[in-house]
Amino acid sequence: MSGLVEQLLGLASPWGYLLVGLFAAAEAAAFVGLVVPGETAMLFGGVLVATGHAERGWMIAAGILGAVSGDSIGYELGRRFAAPLRRSRLGSRVGSERWDRAESYVRRRGGRAIFLGRWVGVLRALVPFVAGASRMPYRVFLPYNVAGGAPWAATFVITGYLAGNSYRRVERIAGRASLLLGVLVVLVVAVVLSARWATRHPDTVLRPVHRLARSAPAQRFAARYRRQLAFLADRLRPGGAFGLVLTVQLAMLIAGGAAFGGVTEDVLRGNELIGLDSPVAQFLVQRREPWLTTTMHTITWMGSAAVLIPLALAVGIGAARRQRSRRPLVFLALSLGGSTILVQLIKLLVARPRPGAGLVTALGYSFPPGTPPRRQPGGVPSFCY
Repeated sequence: MSGLVEQLLGLASPWGYLLVGLFAAAEAAAFVGLVVPGETAMLFGGVLVATGHAERGWMIAAGILGAVSGDSIGYELGRRFAAPLRRSRLGSRVGSERWDRAESYVRRRGGRAIFLGRWVGVLRALVPFVAGASRMPYRVFLPYNVAGGAPWAATFVITGYLAGNSYRRVERIAGRASLLLGVLVVLVVAVVLSARWATRHPDTVLRPVHRLARSAPAQRFAARYRRQLAFLADRLRPGGAFGLVLTVQLAMLIAGGAAFGGVTEDVLRGNELIGLDSPVAQFLVQRREPWLTTTMHTITWMGSAAVLIPLALAVGIGAARRQRSRRPLVFLALSLGGSTILVQLIKLLVARPRPGAGLVTALGYSFPPGTPPRRQPGGVPSFCY
């Protein structure tokens, strides 16, 4: 496919748009995505934009139109010709395992399967057909189809545009990521099905545990460490302020602290992860776009203190009035204030200067960044309340 892309890079604009749109449509309408991932066409469209043979906005529009129309054709084929097509030579080549996996996915997820399936190669080619075969209403199918197809096309066209002549490497990475995501979906389904089977057959699952618990060594161990085992059981018991919820939160806190400590160590020593900073920063600076800069400015502003402090204050006052308690307001104030103070202390201790080529003049040090710590204790609790 890469050789074909090389030959097509000289296409004039109208033919480039047409090729990208047709390939995106054929992925689901003609099951081309089972052989060649649709990301290849979107990346190709981005490379055409980078080489000056196409306009970015029109290329994204062509990809979105092709993706949405192709899935709609696949849906209609499934609604009208599901049974004959599955029995045909093409259907047999797809394989019963793939059909069964797609049908199970659509039954469990409903409309969300259309959105999520757009990001997994095999599901992207089959889910629209299966949705039509299962008689999902088109008014349900279409919004999820657009919601999945639009960001998918835009993401890979922009990725191809940013990659430029490095599109071959991005193509390989995107294919691997799609495969990895597909494996992850299969693993999640396997875990969910196993958990459901275990809840329906608790005696079968617990029989070996009960047999082990009745053994003489286990009885002696339980008698000797009765208090310690009771304490551990209380920490894993659902419900209560000091049960499973607290245990999970402490585990997440320890894991997050360990990860942050590792990154901080790299920053102080200037090795491993920090070695990627300069190449990544140079790559991004060379590919600045006004529209993307404006978008990121807006996203950053939404996590600034000017937004989160009034938001947390308003939500805290509203929650306090509703619950007739000051706890929500105090909790939000302590979370936001404590995280801000902690970030500033770490900045002073690490004292890492800000990188060059900044868009704005910012005071202070660069590590750790202040926006994520403000969003978590300020934005997330506000959303939950």
